[in-house]
Amino acid sequence: MNERILVIVAAINMLIAVAAGAFGAHGLKNILSSDMLAVWHTAVTYQMVHALGLFVIALLMPRFNSALLAWAGVAMLAGIVVFSGSLYALAISGVRMLGAITPIGGVAFLLAWAMVAWAALRG
Repeated sequence: MNERILVIVAAINMLIAVAAGAFGAHGLKNILSSDMLAVWHTAVTYQMVHALGLFVIALLMPRFNSALLAWAGVAMLAGIVVFSGSLYALAISGVRMLGAITPIGGVAFLLAWAMVAWAALRG
């Protein structure tokens, strides 16, 4: 993934996170339990933070010129899809089994940040 694609993916994820946050605060407030609303909020927060992380990776790519950063971007995007996606689905559906895949997204986030650190160390 090159930096242009990462910026596009990051911007789309920020757009989705802002829309999901507004939807949770206004559209789901009276529908979901407070526990499930908290799950939704966690999904939004992690999506937003890691979308910003995608921007950071895109900015670092020219500086460190490391293929590891491209892989970090892929891992971070996968983390957003799996972590936040599973939490959104859990909050809407109430199917608790969906929470079992959420840690896979968390591991993807950890790997992504580790790759960023490794790329900086090597650069």
